[in-house]
Amino acid sequence: MKTRFVLIETSHAGNVGATARAMKVMGFDDLVLVAPRWPNVLRREETIQRASGANDVLANARIVQTLDEALDGVDHICATAMTPRDFGPPTRSPRAHFAELLAAPTDDATACAVAPPARIAFLFGSERFGMLNDHVYKSHVCLSIPTNPSFGSLNLAAAVQLLAYDWRQAIDGAQAWQLDRPAPQGQRMADAQAVHAMLAHLEQALVAIEFLDPEAPKKLMPRLNQLFNRAQPADEEVHILRGIAKAMLKVASNERPHAKTTALD
Repeated sequence: MKTRFVLIETSHAGNVGATARAMKVMGFDDLVLVAPRWPNVLRREETIQRASGANDVLANARIVQTLDEALDGVDHICATAMTPRDFGPPTRSPRAHFAELLAAPTDDATACAVAPPARIAFLFGSERFGMLNDHVYKSHVCLSIPTNPSFGSLNLAAAVQLLAYDWRQAIDGAQAWQLDRPAPQGQRMADAQAVHAMLAHLEQALVAIEFLDPEAPKKLMPRLNQLFNRAQPADEEVHILRGIAKAMLKVASNERPHAKTTALD
């Protein structure tokens, strides 16, 4: 399972270097920064000093401007937050979620209609304001590290280190059955980018048939996002849903000849 660590709008260069060090110690090297405060953060002296030799992780790191770019190719998204949201994905402790995610497959041939995720991303919010709700809504789960209830503020790099350690322990514990058993068969799960594009297409269609009011959307699309995250659709199923959205747009356009509607192919 490929692992990516995503830092969103990081404001302290030292935390980027310390994150690279934490990742390298646990054997990970895929780091993506979303709109960091310093465009040259990967080359800043404080970053390099705090990396303490993890220069290869910094060299391979990428800077992008949006979270969607950072999630390209990812199947399973784990947000991180110290306090549960009233709405959004379920909040779980890292170890409990990792144990479930990497649980050994059963002998039941019908148990795995879709293969388990092969590419996972851990999202970490800004030091200043944490994770935005919109970022959490995109995620399959929100991981909360158990801390002192009266003082739960964790340094960003420390949080990365804790999650990287628990994830490494979970991966190593799962290797026994992975080496002895063939990978479970099933359809390939659609990645985050494919699901996002399908949701954008579906949103267009829902507006066109006047089911969704763009002036008062409430939480319809985040709720649908969570529904599809739970469903874990395969690539073929996403194509079917986009075909439905395209047909909805066509019907709506035919009913209103003067309306201009552009479908997302």
